[in-house]
Amino acid sequence: MRLIFLGPPGAGKGTQAKRVALKYKIPQISTGDILRKAIANETKKGIEARSFMEKGQLVPDEIILGIIKDYLISQEGKNGYILDGFPRTINQAIELNHFLEELEVKLTAVINFKVENGVVIKRLGGRRGCKSCGALYHLEYLKPTKENVCNVCQGELYQRNDDTEEVIKNRLLVYERLTSPLIVFYQRLNLLKEIDGEKDIEVIFNEIIAFLEERL
Repeated sequence: MRLIFLGPPGAGKGTQAKRVALKYKIPQISTGDILRKAIANETKKGIEARSFMEKGQLVPDEIILGIIKDYLISQEGKNGYILDGFPRTINQAIELNHFLEELEVKLTAVINFKVENGVVIKRLGGRRGCKSCGALYHLEYLKPTKENVCNVCQGELYQRNDDTEEVIKNRLLVYERLTSPLIVFYQRLNLLKEIDGEKDIEVIFNEIIAFLEERL
């Protein structure tokens, strides 16, 4: 099973990807994870990527795609996977499609998580983390017992810089401009399934599994 999960930041695709990956015993692949792995293992492309990151520059598509391709043909990725948040652009999607054709394999489906911007801002803006132990909370969904104090270690809670409303709005604009055209791209390939990401977690999971079982 080869899947792509699309959706804006805070849509819940990572949460569902973990559950689906566990059910079907396939790896969940995020660009960040395999990029860090390539850098840690000092692969050729990992070293190239690190040189850009150390300068504060974006890693070019050519290198990102190279790292993704290496993973997809590795022992870990050859029997299926969930690409979580990749591809991010039409160019990446086209290149990925060509690569899969070369391998003579096909995507099973692309799941797009639809969530209104206001919900995303509420979800991400309410997140808090403990400075000491890293425990995670939410001002509405998972409140600490004592305001701004970690239940686990009594450490101070803080808001990440990229969880402020201004930054979230900018991330959503970037997503809309670069990534949302992928929805049309995969619709034309008859691969897309849209999911209401505002439903209960369990309802969403069951809906995804029902859809995937129909395609197996």
